[in-house]
Amino acid sequence: MTEIERRALLGLAVAGAVSDAARADEPRLTPPADRRAQAVAVVAPYRYDDVLWENDRTSHRIYGHALEAHEPPSGSGIDAWGKSARWPFMERQLHIGDQHANHGEGVDFYNVGTSRGCGGLGVWYDNKLWTSRNYRTARILQNGPDLARFEVDYASWPVDVVRTVSETRRFELPLGTNFTRLTSTIASNTSEPLLIGVGLCKRPNNYGQAQLTQDRAHGAFSAWGAADPTYGNIGVAVLVDPAQIADVVEDADNYLVLLNVTPAQPFSYRVGAAWDRGLDFHSRAEWDAYVLSEAGR
Repeated sequence: MTEIERRALLGLAVAGAVSDAARADEPRLTPPADRRAQAVAVVAPYRYDDVLWENDRTSHRIYGHALEAHEPPSGSGIDAWGKSARWPFMERQLHIGDQHANHGEGVDFYNVGTSRGCGGLGVWYDNKLWTSRNYRTARILQNGPDLARFEVDYASWPVDVVRTVSETRRFELPLGTNFTRLTSTIASNTSEPLLIGVGLCKRPNNYGQAQLTQDRAHGAFSAWGAADPTYGNIGVAVLVDPAQIADVVEDADNYLVLLNVTPAQPFSYRVGAAWDRGLDFHSRAEWDAYVLSEAGR
């Protein structure tokens, strides 16, 4: 969920248009005729070029350059949706313009805001995270049925006054997992090593701070909650190469895993998400156990 969407929801709530009773009676989308489990990736030009990707277990999106004019400053964090259907649903729900209600297949209630969301990144310098704007170009490389694969480019952004960087990032999500593999290549106008901060949002809603679980030895970091009284909890996680870890820090918006990275050399990590009202995980303990089991893969 973006900030402009969150404000719209808050406005509806204040006006009395969204009540607990209304939530209980939310309309249901008619399930598609094709209910096969698929891994899909699509660009949504009707929604400011969001890129949506999902499989049978998890669902995400990132925001396009077109959104910046409508929601300044917008952000390059990674969104996560709650999912409770094995088939793809995000594009169908986004088309009706009501993705913040549960229509029986899932719901968008995770608030990225200005944070890194579920595994977005930035350059850590002088105790500050320097981040890109929204992606500029996207290439869908494979749209199912067993694998969603795409690439995006982020335009150059400054790191204080000491350097300028840009990024190309590949996303790969197969069936049967909650984790997307991200492979990032950071170009820089200097050859000095980089500290890259991979983040998990600390406050994904207005109900408190997410709880962090970390296992540096295995490169596993997960955040759970805080609980939304209507829709429950989203668990998010990042899995990194333990040999790359420089430190684990926080800023106002994020828990951050700092990685040692060489400019122009690709590095990979994985991001994952799950909804406790979905089909696979129903508690923080279940999610953390799964995250740790995936860390060894």
